[in-house]
Order: sequence, then C-alpha cells, then structure tokens
Amino acid sequence: MSLAHPADRSGVVIVGSVTADVTTFSQRLPARGETILGDEFTLMLGGKGANQAVAAGRSGARTSFVGCVGDDLFHDLVVNGLSDAGVDLAHLRTVPGPTGIAHIRVDSSAQNDIVMVPLANAALSTEQIDTALAALASTTSVLLTQLETPSALTAHITARGREHGMTVILDPAPAATLPAEVWRSIDIVTPNETEATLISGIEVTDAASAERAGRWFLAQGVGAAVITLAGQGSCVVTAEGAIVVPPFPVEAVDTTAAGDAYAGYLGAALANGSTLTDAVRLATAAGALTVTKQGASPSLPLRAEVDAFLAARESAPVAN
Repeated sequence: MSLAHPADRSGVVIVGSVTADVTTFSQRLPARGETILGDEFTLMLGGKGANQAVAAGRSGARTSFVGCVGDDLFHDLVVNGLSDAGVDLAHLRTVPGPTGIAHIRVDSSAQNDIVMVPLANAALSTEQIDTALAALASTTSVLLTQLETPSALTAHITARGREHGMTVILDPAPAATLPAEVWRSIDIVTPNETEATLISGIEVTDAASAERAGRWFLAQGVGAAVITLAGQGSCVVTAEGAIVVPPFPVEAVDTTAAGDAYAGYLGAALANGSTLTDAVRLATAAGALTVTKQGASPSLPLRAEVDAFLAARESAPVAN
C-alpha cells in the first residue's frame, strides 16, 4: 500500500520513571533523630520521565509515555496528571503494588534532599518497551529517556530507539557510569554541569570546560552534547564546533523540574523540525520559566507562556 503523503513523525516518546512526589517544606532540615514542625506539605505527580512527558505535552507536541504505575491510591494522581497535559497513555502499564515515591524535604533556602523509591518503576520490561516503540515508530521521531529507569534497560531503550530511526536523547540524571555501547546509540546527551563532571571526569565550571566535557561525550560516540550551565546558559557541542546559547535571567523560586522542562521542550522542538540551536533556545526559556514557580509538574510551562516570555525578551531594550 502506498501513501500519498509521508507519515507525520512529529511525535515524541518518553521512556521513564513516574512517582508520586511527597514533599515537606520547613525552615531547616531536621538533624538525625530529630522531629521538627514543618510549614507546608504537597502531594503531586513527579518522576523525571513523567515530568518530561508533561513538559513535552504542554509544549503542544504529540507526546507518548512508556512507564509503569502501581494500582494503589496514587494511580489516579499519575494518570490524571499526565492526561491533563495531553500525554498519550496507551503504553503506561498498571502493575500490582505501590506507585514509585519520591520523598522530598525542602528548607527555607530552597535546598532539598530526596529519597526516590522506584517500586512500580522496577517493573518496566524490554517487552513493554519493544511493543511501545514498534507501535509508535511511524508517528514518532524523538525518544527521550533518563537514568531513573533500571540501568540494565538503558542500553535496550537507546538501541531500540535508534533501530526505529528516532533521534535518541538521554538526560543522564541521576548521573551514572554507562557501558560504552550505550553512548554509541545516543544522538544528544543533556547533562547539567554536575552530571557532566561526574560522568566525564572533567570538572565543568564554565563554557570552556563544558566544551571539553562535550568533546569527551562525542569521543564516546554521542552525536551532540548539550551541557547546561545554570546561569551561564548552555554549551552545545557538535562535530562542527561549540556555541553557547545564553541564559534568560529570572528570579528563581524553586529549581525543581527545570531540567525536565528543558529536556521535554528540547525533544518537542526537535520533533517539530527545529535546528538544535533553536531547540536549545526554546528549552532554555522553558527551564527559566519553570524556576519561577514552586513544585515539579505544576511549574512546567505551557507553550503560550514560553512564546510570550520569548517575545517579551526579544522586544525588551538592550542595556548599554
């Protein structure tokens, strides 16, 4: 059967983790064995995979999520949160037992500590991944994944994405050492400065050291490295050279999920045909907007907000 028009492959698929984020806010974190009174408590959708799916969905991209959720009281929180962002959940599997949990404690200076318990996330399987990617291959050109899924699956996820002709993007968080063959099936890696330092062994503090770390990733077989430098912007390293995409200064309230907003918007823009530099600029704006609001998934911006933010920045007078 011949098609009159080529298939629309502007979709994004995220393979990753999903959690219920249980967060307490207090003036300080308790010492070992101490009980203190806190100021606030929140319960919301989280997990790097789910956050990136919400970001991609809110960007307007056709977004699918591959992961596992439990059949417990947090099931509907997860399903509703993803659905509300327009994410296709045909490949979200419900498994017996509890949903993954992130227990987060935040103090008044916005410092936090997190215990992430995978639970249902550990049930993600090669069969589930294979079925999902085969079903989505004709409509999807970008695959996003992170390192909160079982480590043994990372090589499988990236290799399958590559086999289906997808652009494979790895957000290497939490940072971990990966087998050599994994790097060769990754088109774009997006570490922050801490992750780039831990993985490459090159201390990243500025654009010059970020470029050196980026070259390390390219030497492992990665197509391009996008290293985020917080207030210094992003260093984009490809075989053609390195450029710095400048940051958008904002008043930070909570940095949670800024990296996930960045990854989700980056993947969505690339699937929509943007160049890597233009996609990084859009992702930078999305990440900047995210830190101006409290919480993980609730702070992820809509595309209209990002476009308005960019338009306002472009029309602002340049200081001499």
